Amino acid sequence: MGFDGEQGRLHDELPRVLTATNALAIVVGIIIGSGIFLVPHEMMAAVGSSRMVYAVWITGGMLSLFGAMSYAEVAAMRPRVGGEYAFLHDAYGPLTAFLYTWTWTMIAKPASIATIAAGLMRVLGTFPMFAFLDRVAMGHLLWSQVMAIAATWLITALNIVSTRDSAQVQTVLTWLKVLMIVVIAGFCFASVKYGDWHNFTTEFTCARGGFAGFMIALVAALWAYDGWSDVSQMAGEVQKPQRSLPVALVGGVTIVGVLYMLTNAAIQYVLPSSAIAASDRPATDALQLVAGNLGAGLVAVGMAVSIGATFVGSSLSGARVPFAAARDRLFPSVLGEIHPRFKTPWMSLLLQAVLSTLLLLAIGRFQALFSLAIFSEWLFYALTAATVFVFRVREPDACRPYRVTGYPMVPALFILAAVVLLVFSFVNQPGESIAGALVIVCGVPLHFLFQRSKSPNEKAV
Repeated sequence: MGFDGEQGRLHDELPRVLTATNALAIVVGIIIGSGIFLVPHEMMAAVGSSRMVYAVWITGGMLSLFGAMSYAEVAAMRPRVGGEYAFLHDAYGPLTAFLYTWTWTMIAKPASIATIAAGLMRVLGTFPMFAFLDRVAMGHLLWSQVMAIAATWLITALNIVSTRDSAQVQTVLTWLKVLMIVVIAGFCFASVKYGDWHNFTTEFTCARGGFAGFMIALVAALWAYDGWSDVSQMAGEVQKPQRSLPVALVGGVTIVGVLYMLTNAAIQYVLPSSAIAASDRPATDALQLVAGNLGAGLVAVGMAVSIGATFVGSSLSGARVPFAAARDRLFPSVLGEIHPRFKTPWMSLLLQAVLSTLLLLAIGRFQALFSLAIFSEWLFYALTAATVFVFRVREPDACRPYRVTGYPMVPALFILAAVVLLVFSFVNQPGESIAGALVIVCGVPLHFLFQRSKSPNEKAV
């Protein structure tokens, strides 16, 4: 087992089986979940007009693109398993890397997977054949929870058996969801009876408005764009990463931005601003109006496929963080084991599935956990983007296959936006933000306790 010469880090041993197409599909597939079908309601209720909704979509898309461009430079320069973990480790040292891994492994990723699983069951529950999902299975346990747990373990098993096969499933589901989105938009724009360009000039007069309204809508948009960074965690398994990762990150966010704008425009073409603000499911309402129950069913199928692609990709990438940390001796070494036959980080995948299962058993709704994770997520986004500056100063002559266009403004604007979002999160959701900060702080003594418990030759590198 070899070591990286400068840092004494263990070489990655996961095979590079992911193509550029797989990497691009992971970015697009993870980002586009159910958000695009739901957040237009929150955004319109917050800002009140189509003009401002598009301003928010563009702002959120540009900020996500700036973040993706910043990540792309570091990922192409350091294509290692663990992505953000590896960048933070090299830039700031073991403590910061541990805090990221601790927060990601114990809270952020399990809560995200549990939320995705529960969301998939809610969508499937709209079909008559899955009506049993709302019924009690045993005790206080609903069939939706049982099936969500089963889905979590089914996808985990797929990820353990073959990274390549998981990526292929992810790719197929991703392009199927893109097709579904285009078809849904086509149905709306083809409606002569209900479509009206005048809807774009209508306003919702009871909107929150102002800076607060814009920020609420921006948080919703950024949630819809979230997930673009996950492919960096699989950097050590991507073929020709110096070229593939920038294409996947920048190209993926761009594709998603276009699809989001298209979907929002299709909904607005059918529904006026007041109807979008009043509807919890504006995409479903728009399709039901133009195509009846067939249209509503089409949206439900589209949401199920979309969430399925997110499910596979999120589970696949998430386990790479504790795996990389274990390889650097920052986490229990068992999590760094590679399956002897399948060549996958099976113990990390099992831990991820166990923690997600515990959340699915213990909690019915995950909005609070997801809100708790948002604070830590954006804090580490900012810290990771800032590594561009760290490495530019520390290693000015290093080979950089991709350089951020617009440096230093592009990464600086992304970091500034992340800081503004963190401040707004503290003001608007102080309880969840403080809880998120406490989770991170709790990792500090755990890091030192874990280091003290090991023998000198096992210390983190």
